[in-house]
Amino acid sequence: MTYYKIMVNRQRMWMLFLLAISVLGWGFTDYVAIFAGLILGQVVGFFNLYLLQKKINVVGEKAANNQAAKSLGALSRFAGAILLVVVVLRFPEYFHLIAAIVGLMTPYIVIMIDFIFHHKETTTTKRGE
Repeated sequence: MTYYKIMVNRQRMWMLFLLAISVLGWGFTDYVAIFAGLILGQVVGFFNLYLLQKKINVVGEKAANNQAAKSLGALSRFAGAILLVVVVLRFPEYFHLIAAIVGLMTPYIVIMIDFIFHHKETTTTKRGE
């Protein structure tokens, strides 16, 4: 398995773990609207992460074959974020806006933390060789 596939699987695992924690918070606490917004944001963020990883894989394969690549699909990710805000603003009694935006940003935090931990791991491995 390539390094990229391992990284993708690790990031998806962390997103599913955080989503499960949010579902537990929604089910067992009194902060239903906050956790519902967080869950909705994380679901849209997870979908955006999936789209981004798929597009990066396609662009990488095209670059390896010296072919021209299209964009990374920012428009579809923006549309998902806009749809999230529209749903939250349409149903404010069920979803918390700030929590939904935090949930939407969760994949990017996961990417940064994964990079920091893996970068630290690879630099210590290279020094030991």
